[in-house]
Amino acid sequence: MKRLFLAASLALSVLGLSAQDATQETDSTNISPWKHNGIASLNFSQTSLSNWSAGGDNAVAGNAVFNGNLQYRKGDWLWNNLLILEYGLTRTKAGGSQKATDKIDFTTQLGYSTNNKWFYTVMADFKTQFSKGYNYPNKDEYISKFMAPAYSNVSVGLELRPKDSYYTLYFSPTAGKFTFVNDDFLSDRGFFGVTPGDKFRAEFGTFLRGTYQKEIMQNVKLMTDANFFTAYDDSFGNIDIDWNVLINMKINKYLNANVNTSLKYDDDIKAISEDGTKRGPRVQFKEIIGIGIGYNF
Repeated sequence: MKRLFLAASLALSVLGLSAQDATQETDSTNISPWKHNGIASLNFSQTSLSNWSAGGDNAVAGNAVFNGNLQYRKGDWLWNNLLILEYGLTRTKAGGSQKATDKIDFTTQLGYSTNNKWFYTVMADFKTQFSKGYNYPNKDEYISKFMAPAYSNVSVGLELRPKDSYYTLYFSPTAGKFTFVNDDFLSDRGFFGVTPGDKFRAEFGTFLRGTYQKEIMQNVKLMTDANFFTAYDDSFGNIDIDWNVLINMKINKYLNANVNTSLKYDDDIKAISEDGTKRGPRVQFKEIIGIGIGYNF
């Protein structure tokens, strides 16, 4: 939770400073190269049962979401940054507290263009989670934690980004995918595709990324990004997929509802059964629907 608080505070501070700088720039030149937008929300849900003949369990769930974009665009240069933070817990009478969602996702890219449409781009990202995760209901052994795993993609490529458009498309034929498992317990068992005992794995291949962001109807905003990677080795053609969708529906100035989904597939990540047995790779899917306090900026 300390990491969540510090990360959220840092994100809000950076956006606040950038907004202040952008305002000062606007006052002096009437045109600011800085733009920022995003969503911050705190969502809750509750199930309460009393003498309910059909059965069930009381439950309380909450999750915090921050999705912010900061962009600098001037002349032929573009610097774009995206930060996504998520953390959520579910508590039931029978099962206690369980982690429902947990994400740290930061992407930065620097591009140069001579036509404000096609950009020669360098891109890097970093993905991990805040706290330990378990193969519920088994809480005896954790299966993930901060920096175990962590992923970083570094690439050089070409991006299609028409000015004032709702979409971008980026392709890199020279991309590196780096996996970190900074934990002895998990690395010794070869989790997340590393060789047992190793804490680092590097793969080189091709990378494709697409994004789309638009208010699809009044007070309803869609934000989605899809990432695809395949390595230049014997597994070439096995595509790692990371596809995220956020639909934010603004009810009024302070209340909103959102639908948040993530679909992942990684040939190196093996599914784990409840008894701890490793199985083959599986499509991973997560969906969270919530209503709560939100702020759009």
